[in-house]
Formats: sequence, C-alpha cells, structure tokens
Amino acid sequence: MTAAKPNAILVKIASLLSVGIFSLTSTSLCQLSASAAETLKFSFSDNEYVHRWSQKNQNEFTPVAQPNLETWKDMVTINLYPGVKTGEALSAVANLVVVKYQEHGKILRTDSRERTATKPAEHLIAALLGNPKFLEAVFARFVLVNDTGYAIIYSHRVYGEKAGPEMSAWLKANGADIEQRLMSFDQIPAAKTLTALPQSK
Repeated sequence: MTAAKPNAILVKIASLLSVGIFSLTSTSLCQLSASAAETLKFSFSDNEYVHRWSQKNQNEFTPVAQPNLETWKDMVTINLYPGVKTGEALSAVANLVVVKYQEHGKILRTDSRERTATKPAEHLIAALLGNPKFLEAVFARFVLVNDTGYAIIYSHRVYGEKAGPEMSAWLKANGADIEQRLMSFDQIPAAKTLTALPQSK
C-alpha cells in the first residue's frame, strides 16, 4: 500500500467513500428496533456483536452489552464497496482511507498481505482518531470477498478529556491481539446479507 495519487480509479473510489469511512463520520445515531437489531450477529474477540445501524453500505455492530450508539466502547463496522472488484481498486480505497485518517488523527501503522493462489491481497490500517470528547483506536482491514471490496473495522473508544493515558495502556495491552484477530476474522457476512439489513434514517 503506497501513498495515493489522483487517477481515474481514485476518482471512482472517492465517490464510494463519500458515504462515510469510519464510525466517527456517522451522522445519525438512530437505533433499530430490537427485532431488527438482532437480524445479524457474529463473535469477535470473545464478544457477541449485534447489528445496530446501517446506511448506504456502512453497517455498525456493537457488543450485546453496549446497545447505546452514543456511549459505545467497542464497535465493528463493515463497509461494503460493491464497485471495488480488483486488487488495484481495493488498494486505492485503502490509500484514500489512510488520507482520511490522517486528517482526523494519527496513523499508527499500515501493512499489506500480497495476493496468493488461494487468497486475495489484503491491507491493514491502524490509526488513533479523536476529538476533545474521546479517543478512538481504529484497526481497518481491507479485503476482497467474492470479488467485492470490504472494509472490516474494529474501533475502541475511551471517553473524556484525559483519555490519553488510558488509551495508551489499552493499545499496549490489546493492540497486537486485536490486529491478529481482525486479520483472521472469517465470519464476514455475504454482500447480499449486508444490503438486506434494515436501513437507519
């Protein structure tokens, strides 16, 4: 994954990203009904995550014990990119997200796994984002599944004006483990399952 330069692919990808790249950009906090929220679940990092919010191919999940989207601490966001069908296009998406993350915080590290005979190329971005109210550690994995681009993003928030020391301790204790779990996560929902989720307003 290298620094992005404007070209035809990036112009097309930019339009796909306009709906929101990570949880910080979610503008609506309306929650789904209990029955709708339970339509899709999966396990990640020893927690069961429940569908909470979907809009324009961005789908948010939080642990069962964290139903409030205004005060969540852990979230998995699955962004679907229907127009991204090649490794080159996926890399372009990842590069654009690096730029967006840099605008809102600090990149901690990036990594790429080359394509093999059985697996497509994948990309990872770890970043620290935030505002005066909270800090958010973000681990974003970009992968092609059945020739469709996905971003699978795990986020952890620490609230308060003095969140720095707590976030530093959390990253030291959990960062490497979360990255490993994210890159090995294999419960990725099918595109048709995600697009069929109830849409938030």
